[in-house]
Amino acid sequence: MEICTICDEPIKDSEPYRKTVHSRSTDGIRPLAYQHKKCRKAPSRVPFITSWSSEVTRDPAVVLRPLVGGVGYAAELRSDRDEHGTLWLRRDSSPGRGRPRYGLVHTGRQRLAMQRLLCQVCGEPADQDDRGTLWLVEDDRGQFAAWPEDILTTHPPICRPCLRAAREQCPHLWSGSVAIRVGRSDVCAIYGRRYTLSRLGPIPVEADIVSFGSPLLQWTIASQLVRGLNDCTIVSVDEELAALP
Repeated sequence: MEICTICDEPIKDSEPYRKTVHSRSTDGIRPLAYQHKKCRKAPSRVPFITSWSSEVTRDPAVVLRPLVGGVGYAAELRSDRDEHGTLWLRRDSSPGRGRPRYGLVHTGRQRLAMQRLLCQVCGEPADQDDRGTLWLVEDDRGQFAAWPEDILTTHPPICRPCLRAAREQCPHLWSGSVAIRVGRSDVCAIYGRRYTLSRLGPIPVEADIVSFGSPLLQWTIASQLVRGLNDCTIVSVDEELAALP
């Protein structure tokens, strides 16, 4: 008997169900996952970190910085770099205008949520208790023995009221998700588009996670912040929901 990855209950033979095809994780291909048809819901709200169609990505010319090395923008603005000197993707901010672009993360709001530990769904402070901050992550328990200790994530934390909606409405979680309490987390890297030098100037190589202090950082245009999660405890989603007032 299969188990629904949304409600964690068995799927009986008489119950309509759907399956999530194999999806790629950091450790390869996830196994086939099943959900009650009734558990998979259409979005009822637009997550805080979702981009809108009115929020255009500006794509200025990428040039070599001959004196300091790495890449920059032609006619670069002071706001293009953070306090560490990291170059960031330019994207307009006009949430609520146009159509939500589910699956496309807004650079500025993701960055804000990661810096301030805001819920990725509603934008309010994420839930915290004596065990740490609440996170909902893809289920990669087969990745290594100590998982989820010391994992890297671009997904901001979550609050208890948004926990059920995220599992029901977010397709990337349908293949399996785990709630964890994180005692300590550090902003330690960025995810972005890395460049290399060619005869024609800088050209993009790949999108990757680049840690702070890496020499590759100056060759990367950041689009998301990355946190390392430590002192992690897997918790019960049902118990977390039961604790709601």
